[in-house]
Amino acid sequence: MAENSATPYETLVVPFKTAQVSQTSPSPPPQVAFDRHEIRELMTLYGRMVAAGEWRDYALDFLKDRAVFSVFRRTAERPLFQVEKNPRLANRQGLYALTSQAGRVLKRGHDLAPVLRVMEHPLRLVKP
Repeated sequence: MAENSATPYETLVVPFKTAQVSQTSPSPPPQVAFDRHEIRELMTLYGRMVAAGEWRDYALDFLKDRAVFSVFRRTAERPLFQVEKNPRLANRQGLYALTSQAGRVLKRGHDLAPVLRVMEHPLRLVKP
């Protein structure tokens, strides 16, 4: 009698198809971010305002269509100001926009320094 070498559990190997990368497949959209010089300007202003006791915290958000720098008086609050970098508006209203806590655009511009100048001198109530 011939012995059968097959076991009750046969191994079946199925090869995976190798991923084919086509040249026409779209690459993921680039992420918008602040460059090193913009970060330096933002952090310089942030440091001065923290030293003056005006601001306490900040957040950086890098999204597909824009980058946002938000400053807070307290961590749990809504941001006092947001500096937004939006490349779609670079040729129209300006690459940068400064937004208040209420959502109102305070300043737009093609250069970051003039936009940040609005935040350097906080508004004070003047009594007649």
